[in-house]
Amino acid sequence: MIEFDFLREVVRISIDAGYGIMEVYESPDILEAKSDGSPLTVADKNAHNLICGRLQKLSESIPILSEESAPLDIQDRLRWKRFWLVDPLDGTKEFIKKNGEFTVNIALIEEGKPILGVVHVPARNLTYFAASGKGSWRQIESHKSERIMTKPYQNGVIRMASSRSHRGKPIERFRLSLELEIQQPVAQVIVGSSLKFCLVAEGSADIYPRLGPTSEWDTGAAHCVLEEAGGSVRRCDGGPLVYNKEKLINPWFIAIGDPTYNWFEMCPSEPS
Repeated sequence: MIEFDFLREVVRISIDAGYGIMEVYESPDILEAKSDGSPLTVADKNAHNLICGRLQKLSESIPILSEESAPLDIQDRLRWKRFWLVDPLDGTKEFIKKNGEFTVNIALIEEGKPILGVVHVPARNLTYFAASGKGSWRQIESHKSERIMTKPYQNGVIRMASSRSHRGKPIERFRLSLELEIQQPVAQVIVGSSLKFCLVAEGSADIYPRLGPTSEWDTGAAHCVLEEAGGSVRRCDGGPLVYNKEKLINPWFIAIGDPTYNWFEMCPSEPS
């Protein structure tokens, strides 16, 4: 069982990483591509180093898999029962565009399932956090944290969270299928990074379909936040989205606020 003090310490780590990211973000010379020595790379690497160093102090026995980690032996990694899954800076394009929609993602994975998740939004002083059995929470700046819950879908307008940078034909076909089902337009909520999960978790959106590739570190933390808020993250065939696979690319999935509604009838199959 995850203790709340343990979760709070991970929240502090994410916030401290965010401070360093914001120092770079507020500089005038962010480049348009991620390359060695660029301000974007500096922000990513610095956040990675801070997070990994602090997580190791928090629990020396738990290994860490970060987007910025050096290549790991796959067979060794597949034997991990519990590990940290980290994306130090999720939302590269949002960072470059300076729209504030980038996040720090820290998850704790156990037996393929996220049991702790922290999503920090540095530009907004906003943090979402959750752990198994502890519910999902949202904290703005230094205000008291508040419990968040998904909202049941009650046959009205569907609010669909969509990627600002990664849309395409499968998403449009899915949107049209939803509109045919409910006989009215779908309200699209466009936002970057793992914030899309968090909108569903707090009840500001009903569904987030991801019909394209993502990596495990893109989703693990927010996956936990959504499920502890009462939602679900499932593959398009209805199966569970699991972690620490041989290949760290996620299949197509949908993140939903109301698991009692059968969204999967309209969800397209991923091409083989």
